[in-house]
Amino acid sequence: MKESKKIIEFKNISKSFGDKTVLDDVSLYINRGEFVTILGPSGCGKTTLLRILAGFGTADSGQVLINGVDITDVPPHKRPVNTVFQRYALFPHLDVYDNIAFGLKLKKVPENEIDKRVRKVLKMVSMNDYEDRDVESLSGGQQQRVAIARAIVGQPTVLLLDEPLAALDLKMRKDMQIELKEMHKKLGITFVYVTHDQEEALTLSDTIVVMNEGKIQQIGTPTDIYNEPQNSFVADFIGESNILNGKMIKDRLVEFVGHEFECVDEGFGENVDVDVVVRPEDIYIMNRLDGAQITAKVKSCTFKGVHYEMFVDTDKGYELMIQDYNAFEPESEVGLIIRPADIQVMKKERTCNTFEGEIVDETHVRFLGENFECKAHGLEAGEKVTVQVAFSKVDLIDHPEDGMLSGDVYFMLYKGDHYHLTIMTDDGDHIWVDTNDIWDKGDLVGINIAAKDIKIVK
Repeated sequence: MKESKKIIEFKNISKSFGDKTVLDDVSLYINRGEFVTILGPSGCGKTTLLRILAGFGTADSGQVLINGVDITDVPPHKRPVNTVFQRYALFPHLDVYDNIAFGLKLKKVPENEIDKRVRKVLKMVSMNDYEDRDVESLSGGQQQRVAIARAIVGQPTVLLLDEPLAALDLKMRKDMQIELKEMHKKLGITFVYVTHDQEEALTLSDTIVVMNEGKIQQIGTPTDIYNEPQNSFVADFIGESNILNGKMIKDRLVEFVGHEFECVDEGFGENVDVDVVVRPEDIYIMNRLDGAQITAKVKSCTFKGVHYEMFVDTDKGYELMIQDYNAFEPESEVGLIIRPADIQVMKKERTCNTFEGEIVDETHVRFLGENFECKAHGLEAGEKVTVQVAFSKVDLIDHPEDGMLSGDVYFMLYKGDHYHLTIMTDDGDHIWVDTNDIWDKGDLVGINIAAKDIKIVK
């Protein structure tokens, strides 16, 4: 019988802490021998998912399988996995050798086998001259290697790594990324790695799983995730992006920033609102204006070590970020060209705010837990309705107590000429807002919606 490529399966995993849903019906499989990175911002559920796989946490519902065997209720020490944590949890009273050998001694592995295995992994992590050293005398990078050696000496089927490089400085982190990649090749086992660092994920992974708000947003190779983001969250989270409102005129023709462009995308329909992503390095900038698709004026130019990063104002009033090896001075007039293959068109996740509501009386509708003034002509009290509010018709104010609702700025997306904000209300609901005002993530806001801007659909 042919061995399945799948080694790990999460089936419909859900987990809540109090009223907060941390994992929302997550299903995922991981292939044997893969280096898979679970990537996302703080609080997205990635570490909770890893802890459930390790057995240090339990799901409210769902199953975890390894090699086709249900291990949902198997205790951590009986699972064929080992974990390397952000804090290495080394034993300060033991030297390097005994830290690595500790787990094998607990399992009563013969002494000669322990010695053979420990010396093998010491060589693998380039620590074979440090076996007698006190672990507290080691650098952060060396302690990291000892933690990895201790995890792999037990020959686990799967190695779990929970932000293991977060405590290291930038240079050491980059060096360890290369070493981890080499270790993965030598060991040939499955690595499941958790991080919020996009560059780390792109550098290390065979497959990246992007998460947000307890849900998987996209799964793919680093190239797929970067070049073909499936939604605006992924496009914004992975690398730098220009994310803009657009309209698909027809197959292979899209309009954004006030101009029409040939593109390679098809199947969206005609005159359909879309989101458009153009990476800063994919915009060709030149001193010539003739032959340009867009003309613009340079606002700023900053040297970033490998390239210059420039912000330009286009002829139709949009701001774009451009990265180029050449510097273009502020105030200079430039021409821009964007090739069809460098334009990524995405379906809009939503075109307006849509809420479930209930008619209170002729002039009020209840949604988001509050009674709002509205025009409910011909509808009866108690009737269930859909409430629609345009993104631009939600009014945010500085003082939360002055709003019908209050919440905080949860996510921000700059769309070239305005900000698209996700507001999370105090009750955990989401409201999306288009605004020219500048807010910061985490700002507390009041929320008002005028009666004339509430559309009721029976």
